[in-house]
Amino acid sequence: MTSKSAFHKFGKVVSAACLALAMTCGSASAADVPLVDGTLWVKSTDDVKKAYLVGLANMVQLEVAYNAKDPLPEKYSLSPRLAKGLTGQTLATVQEALDKWYAANPGKLQRPVLETIWFEIAAPGPKAGK
Repeated sequence: MTSKSAFHKFGKVVSAACLALAMTCGSASAADVPLVDGTLWVKSTDDVKKAYLVGLANMVQLEVAYNAKDPLPEKYSLSPRLAKGLTGQTLATVQEALDKWYAANPGKLQRPVLETIWFEIAAPGPKAGK
């Protein structure tokens, strides 16, 4: 990560974008939310990619913290394994690894981004994808 103030400023931008989206879209069902795959990833701006990764990181951190006192067995929770596999990674290194993977595999753009993060970065372990 860069400085705390830059991260804070980016967080405010993401929050404002989410609020604007929520206000304009009304209620959305799960069927309305697209699966983020390589096709969407390669068409997205850097800010949108970072927002996706920030959301994913927040979800993982929330689940890890929630289960800290009474953890689920590892086989029932993806988040602790994902957090462990992403040790040493930053938003920038994960984004770079995803950009490189989809560029090198244009025939696999239908693969979900979360699946690519799991198999190409997290499952191989720390420092993968760098």
